[in-house]
Amino acid sequence: MSNLRVNHINLYYEVNGSGQPLLFIHGLGSSTRDWELQVAEFSKSFKVITFDLRGHGQSDKPPGPYSMAMFASDTVGLLKALGVESANVVGLSLGGGVAFQLAIDAPALVKKLVIVNSAPALIVRTFKDRLNVWQRFAIVKWLGMRKMGEVLSQRLFPKPEHAAWRATFVERWAENDSRAYQDAMRAMIGWSVMDKLGSIQCPTLILTADQDYIPVAVKEEYTKLIPGARWVVIPDTHHALPVEEPQKFNAAVMEFLQEN
Repeated sequence: MSNLRVNHINLYYEVNGSGQPLLFIHGLGSSTRDWELQVAEFSKSFKVITFDLRGHGQSDKPPGPYSMAMFASDTVGLLKALGVESANVVGLSLGGGVAFQLAIDAPALVKKLVIVNSAPALIVRTFKDRLNVWQRFAIVKWLGMRKMGEVLSQRLFPKPEHAAWRATFVERWAENDSRAYQDAMRAMIGWSVMDKLGSIQCPTLILTADQDYIPVAVKEEYTKLIPGARWVVIPDTHHALPVEEPQKFNAAVMEFLQEN
């Protein structure tokens, strides 16, 4: 549990276990601690690295604008500062976008790539797209981060047995810095590396919940653009897959990482 100075900011990170480096990149409004169900398992076999993206958790939250390339550059700086020559990389949602950008900008650093409930682009095209973006900014601006967490918690953890996770999610979400959160959202909007997917040469797994925000069909289509990539669907799950079904998620990722 420490901080490293990277790109003129302090990034909070944790390292657990030993062996081949395995980097987990969290989603929007999340942090290192939301990988707790993965760290306990994967640190038995890997050197697990988790960190808070700029604007999140215990990392610095400088004024924006932020960009996906900036998040990826921060990640490169962190890995190099830790002496990591290459790592297996797992990214969820926003973290999946950062992982895509990382694999394109610094391919030598990525040994294997796992993209979870994410996409290589966020282009606002339709009225529904614009409305969804506006609603999220509006809730944050006028009702606050806690209200945003309450709204999202119902989508991420909709089942009665998810009550404890909903409560935890809301409390953690409320801790987010509103300005930094909005800066991170803006970094995603309009971003795309779709035309560069063919350059990704590392083994790639696209892992998706069947009830994620991003339709399974969309992920199936972009998987075809990545040489040798494959995709796995985990049924009856939602966007926060690593938390909702950690055993199924961990098993799918572990199987992929252990393949030659």
